[in-house]
Order: sequence, then C-alpha cells, then structure tokens
Amino acid sequence: MKVRNSLKSLKNQPGSQIVRRRGRVFVINKKNPRLKARQG
Repeated sequence: MKVRNSLKSLKNQPGSQIVRRRGRVFVINKKNPRLKARQG
C-alpha cells in the first residue's frame, strides 16, 4: 500500500478500481494485488 498525491498512473492499470472509503480514495486491483494505494 502506497500513499500518493496522484492516483492517475495507478487508475490506468488494467483491472484497477477507484473506491471511496471513510473519506479517502483508494485504488484496488484484483488482477494485480500489489497495486494498492491511498490518497487523502
């Protein structure tokens, strides 16, 4: 899990989804589970 300023590069990866939880923005990816990030 990385904390990043911009999730733009991660959301362009195949299979990634942007999810809002508890006021934060997360990127999760079922195809490549290493690509997890949080913003905010």
